[in-house]
Amino acid sequence: MDIQKLLRENIRQLHPYSCARDEFKGEASVYLDANENPYNAPYNRYPDPLQWEVKEQISKVKNVPAENIFLGNGSDEPIDLLFRAFCEPRLDNVVAIEPTYGMYKVSAAINDVEYRKVLLDENFQFSAEKLLAATNLYTKIIWLCSPNNPTGNSLDRNEIVKLLNSFEGIVVLDEAYIDFATDGSFSEQLSKYPNLVILQTFSKAWGNAAIRLGMAFASLEIIAILNKIKYPYNINILTQKHILTSLKNANQVKTWVKTILTERTVLIDSLQKLSLVQHVYATDANFVLVKVANANATYQYLVDKSIIVRNRNTVTLCNDCLRITVGTPEENKTLLEELKKL
Repeated sequence: MDIQKLLRENIRQLHPYSCARDEFKGEASVYLDANENPYNAPYNRYPDPLQWEVKEQISKVKNVPAENIFLGNGSDEPIDLLFRAFCEPRLDNVVAIEPTYGMYKVSAAINDVEYRKVLLDENFQFSAEKLLAATNLYTKIIWLCSPNNPTGNSLDRNEIVKLLNSFEGIVVLDEAYIDFATDGSFSEQLSKYPNLVILQTFSKAWGNAAIRLGMAFASLEIIAILNKIKYPYNINILTQKHILTSLKNANQVKTWVKTILTERTVLIDSLQKLSLVQHVYATDANFVLVKVANANATYQYLVDKSIIVRNRNTVTLCNDCLRITVGTPEENKTLLEELKKL
């Protein structure tokens, strides 16, 4: 596959901005190149624009070469950059499963790119054949999310492979919730599929939503394209320092995940006993999608009790559904006690 042929012409011809830190590697004793204030170290210095120290540590945890990692301001940054790199506004289009994470559609609208939706089936699964049938010569990207949001289930791996083998554009697989799933990451398949981009995040299992750090794993060529068009210093020094500390505590993350999965089982069992709950959908994530008698009324009742869940009633295939994140045992108990009163 020739990735360059998929690129927008202006991106292919682009000469990227070269910041001061791009012109050398390693550390120097005197920095007089970037017009920085010489005082207030270390915050007076621009951060490493390619975050190599962070990527090296991520590589050890994720088993992905540092060169195949892109870091963004949340996963939303690489999502937006992929649109900007590959999709010509008002000409190209993308295809996505429906329902799924809402930022794919929002980014398409921001970039003036047609967004084509293909409904999941009654089991919230997709068909590679149906997604491919929705494409044409101007389809540049197909968006998948597994485990999917808001449905919670993992997508059929065989169908994902069919798509990767058949589609002549970029396939993005968003694995934001992969740490909670029994299926392994597709990151092991990167070398087989030059058109595959995997998104992961430090916001969920790693408990670092506040620092806004997302990851994209892809071929060297795609990573180079993302680095070419990103803002020079897109990851600040505070975020880089914090995540380096977090990466040293990977065992703590495993403990958190184990606890959340245990609480997920307790929460599901308890929800299924409530009279207002009509169905609890199978989940591979740190949340559950729950069909209730009246989602709007239930949501408002919980808001009045200072308990916030996500009302997904207006989302396709999610009529009268609430999305409930698995909290601490105390938080889950508080939720259940209030729901029992309805």
